[in-house]
Amino acid sequence: MRADRVEVSWDAEQSKWLIRVESGEEVIRRHYDAPKTADEEALFAAAQQTLQDEGYETEGANIRIVR
Repeated sequence: MRADRVEVSWDAEQSKWLIRVESGEEVIRRHYDAPKTADEEALFAAAQQTLQDEGYETEGANIRIVR
């Protein structure tokens, strides 16, 4: 199963990164506990791990990091 969209953004209210996975009308939100200054590589890896944990394919996933 493939996600239509994956976005990683800073959640100021929780002071954590928010990984948002969209597949059709389904939206999954998971928080990732890392500093706001986390590098792109760490955020990308966290998004891939979240996809894998939720049963989505990680290869070719369109992951967008919003700072």
